[in-house]
Order: sequence, then C-alpha cells, then structure tokens
Amino acid sequence: KTKPSQQSVAKLREIGIQPDILVCRTDRPIGDENRQKLSLYCNVGIDAVIECRDVSSSIYELPLMLAEQKIDEIVVKRLGLQCKPIDIAPWREILQDAYKSVYESITHGGIANEAAVEIVRIDAEDLEAKGTAQLEGLDGILVPGGFGNRGIEGKILAVQFARERKIPFYGLCLGMQVTVIEFARHVLGLKQAHSTEFAPQTSDPVIHLMESQKGVITKGGTMRLGVYDCQLTPGSKARAAYGQDRIQERHRHRFEYNDAYRQRLESAGLLVGGVNPQTGLVEIVEVKDHPFMIGVQYHPEFKSKPNQAHPLFAAFIKAAIGKSRGA
Repeated sequence: KTKPSQQSVAKLREIGIQPDILVCRTDRPIGDENRQKLSLYCNVGIDAVIECRDVSSSIYELPLMLAEQKIDEIVVKRLGLQCKPIDIAPWREILQDAYKSVYESITHGGIANEAAVEIVRIDAEDLEAKGTAQLEGLDGILVPGGFGNRGIEGKILAVQFARERKIPFYGLCLGMQVTVIEFARHVLGLKQAHSTEFAPQTSDPVIHLMESQKGVITKGGTMRLGVYDCQLTPGSKARAAYGQDRIQERHRHRFEYNDAYRQRLESAGLLVGGVNPQTGLVEIVEVKDHPFMIGVQYHPEFKSKPNQAHPLFAAFIKAAIGKSRGA
C-alpha cells in the first residue's frame, strides 16, 4: 500500500519539507504501478523512488541494490557535485564471501570423492547481459540461495543450460525455485511462469507464498525458518544419495513450490524427490532422464563437514566428476 508513504510526505510538506528521494522499505517488489503512484502523489521523480527490499541472505547486498537503482547519481546530481563513477566491485567480492558455507560444502564434496574441485564464480547478471557462453566447459552448475530479483533471469538461463546440456546441476533454496520456473516455462510451455516474489501478478505462479501465510503481515511470520522433516521419494536420486527414507534439514525462505502445478510438472518430467510429511510441501525436485539435476528448498550447506560431506554435495560432485571423465 502506498497510502502511509503518501501521508508521511504530506506531513513533511506541512512543515515545509519536500523530499527529493523516497527510499521505500519493503519485503516484496514495489511494482511499476505503485512506483508511479508514489512519484505522482509525493511529487518525486519516478527514478527517485528507490526500492529497498529485504536482503535476508546478506546485508552486503544492500550497496549493490542501491547502486543498481543509481541512488548515488541522484544524490550527486541533486547536490550539484561532480564525482567519479563508483567502483562497486569490492562489494561484489564481499557478497561472494557471504556464500562461504556453500564453497566449503563443495570442497567437502570433493574430499568425499578424493577430488580437488575448481570453483568458477559467474555473476547471474553477466549471463543476462552476455549469454551462456561462459558456462561452456563446466562439469557442474550450482545455483545457491538468496533473496531479491537481481539476476533472476540469469539464474534461469543457467538452469536451462544445465538441463538441455545434461550438465550436473544442484539448486539450493532459490536455486530450487528457479529450477521449477525454468521447467514450467520451457518444458510445460507456461511462458509467464514465475514466482509471486518477483512477479506478483504472474498468470502462472509456480512458486508462491503459502496460502496459510498470505494473511500474515509481519515478515517474520511468513518466514519458514528452522529444521523440518522431509520424507524422501522411493527410487529418487535424493533417496539414493541420503541412503535413508526421512531426513531433517534447515530452512530459511518465504515462498514455496505451488502444489497446484505438481501433477503437470511431474507428468512432464520434473519429479518430486521429497515432501514435508506434516504439510505435504514439496522440498525436493528432480529432473527425470538427467544425469543429476536436483533442487532443494532447504540449505544443506549448513550441515556439511570436512570429514562428513553432505550427501547431496557429495553426490553432485560425483556426478560432476563423471561428466569430466565423459561418463
């Protein structure tokens, strides 16, 4: 809703203050319609309506998010200053370090397979701008978790590349969600398939906020946080990797696989590898007739150890080694 912001600006005007920039705290995309409303009724340029979304995965995403919306250029221009273009690269490096637990888990998977793993970091936004040529020659592709829509289409491109080229793929949390989106778009033919986190009005919300959570106002209330059970599907790759029927994994997310699409997705080849036995929520998806393509809604990197690699990281690296050796 934009009314509270409009009323706040009206109060400022009453005491003679006209804002030059609106920084809008939100847990979801503002959307073009709301941005236009705020610009019109608050008398602020539309480019000066800045979206400041939750970045629960890492606070270091904030400088990148604000730079993407050119808030620095707006401030400098308003103050009549001359400044050099900012160098945001150090912040990108810091953000990469935020994924340290994922990198370490990959290394653990290598140890379990008696192999040294070379990690190639690729920015999803580069895939959007330059295409997938830089993915050529990789033996495995992993899309980690995260929040926010920056680079989301690049992640979907990486998923498509891995699926079509039969390259071992592993998606964590958001990585699982983009796996579902990509499959729905390019296999089911649902061209508008998306997550309501990024496209609230999508006609095919294959990833959505759980029905029971839609009335919850506070962001903490909508966060599925902590350890949950997962019942593994007999015959699935996940079941083979874990070597047991039921597991427990740590979660940190708000949006879920939309069960309304399950029958169509499974019929087309995106199989369910595990569900939460209490709620029926889908926790694992696997692509049929693929060497290794698994997406999990949880964060397995939090349970991996040097002397006890997480089963799925070990299985992913094993599949990547097989790809490297032409198996």
